Amino acid sequence: MTEAIGRRERKKAQTRQSLADAALELFLEHGYDQVGVKDVADAADVSVTTLFKHFTSKEALVFDQDVDLEAALVAAVRERPPGRSVPQALREHLLLNQTRFAIHTADPRFADFTRLVQDTPALRDYSQRMWTRHETALARAIAQAVDAPDDDVSCVALARFALAARSLILQHPEPRRAADEAFALLEHGWAASHPSS
Repeated sequence: MTEAIGRRERKKAQTRQSLADAALELFLEHGYDQVGVKDVADAADVSVTTLFKHFTSKEALVFDQDVDLEAALVAAVRERPPGRSVPQALREHLLLNQTRFAIHTADPRFADFTRLVQDTPALRDYSQRMWTRHETALARAIAQAVDAPDDDVSCVALARFALAARSLILQHPEPRRAADEAFALLEHGWAASHPSS
């Protein structure tokens, strides 16, 4: 029975990956607005119904690592080295994972992918909404890291402002400098309210 479940899960993961790969290839080649979900389903050799079992929307096809993004944000806080503050850990995480959606920075299509997202209003807006959805989980991880209540306003504020800083970093011609300046402000405020974290 376990083997059957394992096979079924692998098949689902393969279908999901095939859909994401087909979508990315079509969107990069033809443009996001020129490609329909039926085109993506056909390219992956599945039905449109199957596509929507794996992805809730056309935009979601581009950002297929949503769950992984949230887990990585939480891990950046929970697994930070001793002596590294929460804002410092988040700054490093954002710099190392500036886009990390459907394509890795080493992929030769990375620049085209980034341009696709930035130049397509629906994708840019979805990306921002997706990113800020992680605020609750990140705020909870920060609160746990500093032994504060889950609804601690300073933890929620740090989560919100750190997530919002991402768009500044992505849009700035010098991402590292933008991250340094934005997180210097966050670090100063955080250190004042949580001196030992």
